[in-house]
Amino acid sequence: MAQVTHIFNVDTTLNREFPLYLSPVPAGFPSAADDYLDRKIDLNEHLIKRPAATFFVKVKGDSMVGAGIYSGDMLIVDRSQDPKNGSMVVAILNGEFTVKRLNKKDGKIFLLAENPNYKPIEIISGMDFEVWGVVLHSIRSF
Repeated sequence: MAQVTHIFNVDTTLNREFPLYLSPVPAGFPSAADDYLDRKIDLNEHLIKRPAATFFVKVKGDSMVGAGIYSGDMLIVDRSQDPKNGSMVVAILNGEFTVKRLNKKDGKIFLLAENPNYKPIEIISGMDFEVWGVVLHSIRSF
């Protein structure tokens, strides 16, 4: 199961700008990318729309590999987003954080893994359940 192992707050006071290239980078033959340098990009500006409601979490487990989320990945989560049917969410389920796809069907709520080895979790009366935020981005290091 994909669990949250660490939670980090966002610090947008740091201005970190990086080069942004207009041209997509081909996966085939090399390109002279310097010819397409457009401007600098601040990753805070690009990835974090609501700093006070945004946090980072680190993932542990393999239940979301079908969605491209792997153990060790860092997720950017926004608590101000309204979780909709199909949203990727960080939720608290019975006292533990988890990352799953939210599914609402026929008046029922399910948390779905993106790995066939895991069964859907139906949220039923009596469960301690809360959506903590909507996953907006995944960051992976190689």
